[in-house]
Amino acid sequence: MTKYLISFPRGAVGFPDEDLQAVSDASHAVVREAKDAGVRVFGGGIDESVPPVMVDGDGTVTEGTYPQPRQIEGGYTVLEPPSREAALEWAAKIAAACRCAQEVRAFQYDPAG
Repeated sequence: MTKYLISFPRGAVGFPDEDLQAVSDASHAVVREAKDAGVRVFGGGIDESVPPVMVDGDGTVTEGTYPQPRQIEGGYTVLEPPSREAALEWAAKIAAACRCAQEVRAFQYDPAG
């Protein structure tokens, strides 16, 4: 089956601070539902307190990122649902819980994965 990346940038979130607990509870409920349905592969938020680095093939590590985007942030979930339509349904659940639209991208097929 195809795996899907469902994500949102930090700037897309726009709810009052007093709603944080409700949003957190709702998003954790969707995560539990995805786990129970057997479609969740991985998910989480980027730890913005840890600066990104680039690693070259020879192992050289330098601070920074590719020119676009300057930084990766927000939340990410990787699901493996039975169809694209199911991935879009999960994205809608996540969007409702997080109160912001979600981007959906399909991973390319990897015969070794």
